[in-house]
Amino acid sequence: MTVFAVNPETLKNTIAAALGDKIKHIGVALGEVTVVVGAADYLDVAKVLHDAPDCCFEQLMDLCGVDYSEYKSGGREGSRYCVVLHLLSVSLNQRVRLKVFAPDDDFPVMASVTELWNSANWFEREAFDLFGIVFEGHSDLRRILTDYGFIGHPFRKDFPLSGHVEMRYDAESKRVVYQPVTIEPREITPRIIREDNYGGLH
Repeated sequence: MTVFAVNPETLKNTIAAALGDKIKHIGVALGEVTVVVGAADYLDVAKVLHDAPDCCFEQLMDLCGVDYSEYKSGGREGSRYCVVLHLLSVSLNQRVRLKVFAPDDDFPVMASVTELWNSANWFEREAFDLFGIVFEGHSDLRRILTDYGFIGHPFRKDFPLSGHVEMRYDAESKRVVYQPVTIEPREITPRIIREDNYGGLH
């Protein structure tokens, strides 16, 4: 039996009814439903979206962090760090985007959703590694892309493009060593060459 995709406005109303006053904002843009909820309600909302018969979002397709501190070339009002989930219901052929902002910019902490969707495991580790978002209840929260000795979180907007340290193999000590960055920052400006009589033109 073919299950046709649900109309976004219908899905929006279904989710609004299921989540009630836990919703801070819900909208439809470009045919996709986005729901924003508070950090305190995040885990409860995730359970409803996973379990409610009209929602039934069995699969977490993606989870990522976002740093809104320099969003669209300017300061942004509100919390800095956001966690964004993309959920899929295979049985009902519908999708939703769930957004939740960490209330503390200095130490962003969110609940882990690995008990609901085990695919969140490495996604949460990536958001921790790159943005410094801590997922409470995660059974193995450690870096996944950067080195164990890496300092900082490279996807934060205030992290320098060249980083803080570089590593190299030291033949004398026969091991990898860390040292301050030696790359000189530079601006690459296109060079315009003007030649008289270029191509026979005057």
